[in-house]
Amino acid sequence: VQLVESGGGLVQPGGSLRLSCAGSGFTFSNYDMNWHRQAPGKDRELVARISSAGGDTKYADSVKGRFTISRDNSKNTVYLQMNSLKPEDTAVYYCHARSTAYWGQGTQVTVSS
Repeated sequence: VQLVESGGGLVQPGGSLRLSCAGSGFTFSNYDMNWHRQAPGKDRELVARISSAGGDTKYADSVKGRFTISRDNSKNTVYLQMNSLKPEDTAVYYCHARSTAYWGQGTQVTVSS
């Protein structure tokens, strides 16, 4: 089983990034998928969730209206579109198959001028 994130990087405040997470080795379309993040010195937090078929999404209050989670089950991939980024969004972002031990390795997002 693998979950591989990509798309992180350094961006200025107000900018955008799109994270991707490609899954393999399990039936991706059977699982709700989560994006979590962990900032230095802070607990890991749930940022967004999407249902297995993609019809239902949930967001942390801190990212509502700025982030959009989506998925393409034909590509076994989940995405996180992040707009209007703020310095407080700086963290390592992880994808996770809900209710499993399947986690990606994380991708660093840094928002700084």
